[in-house]
Amino acid sequence: MITTAFLQYAGSGPMRREEVLLKQGLDQRGIPVRYYTIKRVHRRQLRLGPDTFIAGDMDAMHGVMRQLGIPIPEPDDYPASLREFLHRKVWTATLGEVERSFENSSLPPTFVKPADRRKGFTGAVFYSERDVAVLGNVSRRQRVWCSQVVKWVTEYRVYVNNGQIVFVDRYDGDASVVLDMQVVEAAVAVYHKSGTAPCGYAIDFGVLADGRTALVEANDGYAIGAYEIPSEPYTALVMDRWSELLNSAAF
Repeated sequence: MITTAFLQYAGSGPMRREEVLLKQGLDQRGIPVRYYTIKRVHRRQLRLGPDTFIAGDMDAMHGVMRQLGIPIPEPDDYPASLREFLHRKVWTATLGEVERSFENSSLPPTFVKPADRRKGFTGAVFYSERDVAVLGNVSRRQRVWCSQVVKWVTEYRVYVNNGQIVFVDRYDGDASVVLDMQVVEAAVAVYHKSGTAPCGYAIDFGVLADGRTALVEANDGYAIGAYEIPSEPYTALVMDRWSELLNSAAF
């Protein structure tokens, strides 16, 4: 049973929307909230245990997981079980391989983003080896995701908790274009059946220029961005995912 919650907050300026939503949800549950900074995580100054809930950005959560002996989940942006929903070619490479492919003129414009937890750069469409050169001393051994460039008309975030869609947020594109929810529901069912889905996550879908609903990417729920989702489903999702992670802690 959760008796104390820790939320990340620097102590000045506006609080992130994610923490605002969690504070509301925790207050409704009668769970006392304390605030912490990333420095306190690095110094291991927080008293954490099976009866505590904690939320924050990715860096903070990974520090907490290391403290508790929780294996940090590997990024799974494009789950293998959902490849049929991508509707575009997606593959892994190293940044060096991408650079050499551009130099050999064997690669068309390609969306490239880091595949590992350490993000050496922000994902973007690369048109030539000059776009790689702009990254400077970012290791050319860094693993990256490469994706065929497509035209997204609109994009939505679908929040899923325990196999159920709990909210859908549009975050970019044409508001008059909607998702084919039959496709989304089928993808969520496939992901859940695969046994690789976390209990709480967000899965982004969009509509392509040809009208097909396609998977953009999946995101683990332990540090997930919030758009217009209300506090209750968001809090339940993040807390359930944290409880799932706590089951692997080294208490």
